[in-house]
Amino acid sequence: MDDSDGMAQYAPVRIGEAAPDFVARSTEGMVRLSDYRGRWLVFFSHPGDFTPVCTSEFVAFARAFDRFEALGCSLLGHSVDSLFSHLAWIRALHDDLGVTVPFPIVEDPNLEIARAFGMVSAEANNAASVRAAYFIDPQGIVRAMNWYPLAVGRSVDEILRIVTALQRTADGQCLTPEGWQPGGPLLAQPGFSKHEALAAEKATEWFYRPVTDHQP
Repeated sequence: MDDSDGMAQYAPVRIGEAAPDFVARSTEGMVRLSDYRGRWLVFFSHPGDFTPVCTSEFVAFARAFDRFEALGCSLLGHSVDSLFSHLAWIRALHDDLGVTVPFPIVEDPNLEIARAFGMVSAEANNAASVRAAYFIDPQGIVRAMNWYPLAVGRSVDEILRIVTALQRTADGQCLTPEGWQPGGPLLAQPGFSKHEALAAEKATEWFYRPVTDHQP
């Protein structure tokens, strides 16, 4: 990477790349991203505290915390607001909505983390595009991500589904079809030879073969 190229320094993180490590203050003390190695992690960002869509998301994440824990998956929130803003926000959620946020929220007032992940460009002076979620495996590799605009709330159920699908397919033995839900049929890995294509009883069988998931 040419360090003289500002845009190259802040290129968006791609699937299959290592998540940029960082150390930051959070609502639960200092956090280092690499401390989550050995567990799956959903690292999700929002552009500001005390906003309606992000409030609805954080309430949903908090209520689903035990479901993520059951998958061996940690949650880590991120915002460009200060730690003091985060603390005031989670206090409001607790007092007014009866919701305790059980996971850390890191501060990023200088957009350093947002820039490292490529959520904003080197020249950005606002956080409007900081609406990403990164699915990071136990080795610290980004396996999936999604990005939403300010006006559209994310689905925590869908995020749980993605984590489960990533875990189920991590060994490379199977694939998940459209709309897959845990326990539903999977897809077998396709054949990669002319022999397999010609020997298949049906023309589609060598590349599209639903199979029963025998895992509990």
